[in-house]
Amino acid sequence: MNQSAVRRVNTSVILRALAVSAEPTTLTALAEQARLSRRTIELILDSLVEAGWVAELDRVPISGSAGRPARRYELRAEHALLAALTITTSDASAVVADVRGRILGRAHGSLRAYQDPQITLDDATALVLEALDDAGGSADRLRAGAVAGGGAIDDEGVVRRLVHTTRWEGVHLPDELERRLPMPWFADNDTNLGALAERWRGVAADHDNVVWAILGNRTGLGILIRGAVHRGLDGAAGEIVEARSIPTGSVENHPVAWLTSPEPAQRAVALARCEAARAGEATALAQVDEFVENIASILTILSWTVAPSLIVLGGGLEDAADVLLPRVREAMRDARTPAIELRATGLGRDAALVGAVKLALDRMDTELFGPLVPRV
Repeated sequence: MNQSAVRRVNTSVILRALAVSAEPTTLTALAEQARLSRRTIELILDSLVEAGWVAELDRVPISGSAGRPARRYELRAEHALLAALTITTSDASAVVADVRGRILGRAHGSLRAYQDPQITLDDATALVLEALDDAGGSADRLRAGAVAGGGAIDDEGVVRRLVHTTRWEGVHLPDELERRLPMPWFADNDTNLGALAERWRGVAADHDNVVWAILGNRTGLGILIRGAVHRGLDGAAGEIVEARSIPTGSVENHPVAWLTSPEPAQRAVALARCEAARAGEATALAQVDEFVENIASILTILSWTVAPSLIVLGGGLEDAADVLLPRVREAMRDARTPAIELRATGLGRDAALVGAVKLALDRMDTELFGPLVPRV
């Protein structure tokens, strides 16, 4: 690369580092994280400060330390906005966030016709604009968006396979959304993005090899290996609902498995059965145990194949974590699986949306965020 291209890439690296940092960042910390020289980072930061994209904060003396306080920097998150979408078979949700990943606006609505991708994407785009209005933003501040969908989605954002329907196969999600709302779009499977979100803002920050699992009425796995999403051929990794030898479909209409249903009425039934189990009702306890047996059988297979250090249960299972987790842990111990830790998501039903925000941030570039570095 020529000098201009190198400067552009380095500027993008600094922008990303500032965006994902929860606190103001020092020059020393940026040098360690970006593995660039202090002088290079200093020059980039000076240009970003001059352009108004980064603020240099007042120096704060550290008690007991000698010398001049460190220079601290913070991204001015108000300069750009991100959109994130998640689409299920019955509804869609949208958020608008700043470039620190803070959600500023929300919208949610039912879909008119999920089997028709064009109508569904029209509905989803309308929700983005509604969330933008809720955030008090304007369309010219939107710089990029990401969508979380079901099924196998390849590296380009094309839906390759979706259980129960072929109508979505071949739909290029980024292109379709960019046609409706002109800006760069990215796409991935909702469980992949759930895993990404959990490691960023949830309960998996202390693990590199993670599986984020939704099991029950909806089934899928998001897999992180060494902190990166493992997507596999055509995005098929984790789409175990398609694996006929794994008993995922046997509980699709089980009353407790409806915890992961996109239908509110079904979720209400599942929550009621879990509440009855808490109260000791024999029938409800038997239903919970039957569902736990299904979960444990799937996780046992996962334990001896992917062998992550942490499995996170999400997609609605977290709403009954006190009922499910102790039983699943006991079943896995009885099966003598590896000592994999089991937790419930800390992000709830926002997991895929937060992951979509992170996906857009991970693609942060000076062409999308921040001042352009002139090409020569």
